[in-house]
Amino acid sequence: MTGKADFTEQEWETVLEGPTSAGLIVSTAQRGGSFRESFSLAKAYAEARNATGASDLMEEIAQSKPKVDRARRGSVEDLKEHHLGIVRQAVSLLATKASPEELEDYRRFTLSLAERVARAKEEGDEPVSDAERTAIDEISAALGEGSG
Repeated sequence: MTGKADFTEQEWETVLEGPTSAGLIVSTAQRGGSFRESFSLAKAYAEARNATGASDLMEEIAQSKPKVDRARRGSVEDLKEHHLGIVRQAVSLLATKASPEELEDYRRFTLSLAERVARAKEEGDEPVSDAERTAIDEISAALGEGSG
C-alpha cells in the first residue's frame, strides 16, 4: 500500500495539493460563493475521513489538513493553469508510485470534490454554471480521466 513514506516531502505536498487545487479552480471559475465553496471542500474531506473501504493512501490524504498553494499568480487564467499543473503533477507522481486502484481513488476523490464545490452555490436555474462545468472538464482532463 502506498502512503506518505513513499514520497519525498515536496512530492507529498503536491499530492495533497491536487484535490484542493481542483476545488480552487472551480471556486474561481465563477464569482461569488467562496464561503459556501470553502465549506463544501472542508465537508468533502470530513466525509472522506469517515468513509469505510478507502485505500490507505486516500485515508492519509483525507486525514491531512487540505493544502492550498496560496501564491499569487496574476490573472484568474494564470491561477487556473498553475493549479491544473499541480493536479497533473500529482497524478504523474501517483502513476509512478501508487497502484492503479489508488490512482483511480485519487482521481475520483479529486473530481467529486470539484463537483461538490461547483454545486455549493446555485447559478440561477442551473446547479453548476457553464464556467464551472468548463473548469470541471479541464480538471477531468488534467486527471487523465478515461486514460489509464
